[in-house]
Amino acid sequence: MIDVSRFLQLRSQLPLIDVRSESEYQAGHIRSAVNIPILNDVERVIVGTTYKKHGQLPAIREGFRLVGPRLIDIITLAQGVGEEFLVHCWRGGMRSSNFCQFVSMAGMKSHQLSGGYKAYRQHAVEAFGKKYSFLVVAGLTGSGKTSILRALQGLGEQVIDLEGLANHKGSVFGGLGQLPQPTTEQFQNDLFEALHQLDPARRIWIEDESIAVGKIFLPSPFWQTMCESPLVVVSVPREVRLRRLTEEYGGADRGEFVKALQGITKKLGGQNYKAAMTELTSNNMSAAIDIILNYYDKAYSNSLARKLDRARVQVAWEGESIEKFARHLVDEVARVEVKPVALKG
Repeated sequence: MIDVSRFLQLRSQLPLIDVRSESEYQAGHIRSAVNIPILNDVERVIVGTTYKKHGQLPAIREGFRLVGPRLIDIITLAQGVGEEFLVHCWRGGMRSSNFCQFVSMAGMKSHQLSGGYKAYRQHAVEAFGKKYSFLVVAGLTGSGKTSILRALQGLGEQVIDLEGLANHKGSVFGGLGQLPQPTTEQFQNDLFEALHQLDPARRIWIEDESIAVGKIFLPSPFWQTMCESPLVVVSVPREVRLRRLTEEYGGADRGEFVKALQGITKKLGGQNYKAAMTELTSNNMSAAIDIILNYYDKAYSNSLARKLDRARVQVAWEGESIEKFARHLVDEVARVEVKPVALKG
């Protein structure tokens, strides 16, 4: 067996097999893991029921009876992954142990994760509690914060794209045109993987978000670190933001857009909701978004006002070349960071 630290080191060299059932895998898995269940969902229920009624030994025998006819298929699937690989189940117990024995008899080499997926999850949870050097990019809706992050990444800066990981842009309209969101557990696994690739000693750019991004939730300690981190506030003219939002959502399914709009009817106000619906009916998406933007600007401005004491720099952007602006942003942050501090006394 190998511990989590060794497991994470070997992953860049070896493929990974997750031998848990399909539903366990779908609820949350380690990125790039290949699912080869040693017991599928139905079989797992049968074995579990046998254990409760008759005890461990009969359950083990039942497990072998169920796996036996599928053993050649399991071996064939494992051979398709490679000659050497990492293996885990839920707790690093019987399922992964048996799997490793089966593949070893077929000439393959495996490395079983001690503590299994549970140990991996615990390691991820502990990682979320670390104090990272975040620079939080803040700005009103439509400021292009995600695009700015991607441009910064292109300059070699370290970036965490929360909205990309969550398949959601944060607002009630954030799911339009996106792939289905992962489970919160899967999102957190992917977030840990993204963090694990970065140098914690260097700054990490990240977008200002609430603790919920669509239906998923950020890990509380991780979000708390974000809330304590310095802000880089981007100021973009309203007309530029309106144009960006119209381009972004102009092609959205009208039915889905209206459904999302209905979700903020109370916050938007009945009169504004009716006005936005009138513009949508007239196929005037820009005018509809302009009305909706009044609500978002007010809400975000109130939120931003409560944390402006954390603002390290405030930079205006007129919507010109995003690569040029990203370089300017890096320069501004560097300028502030090297600014001498007056010593008392």
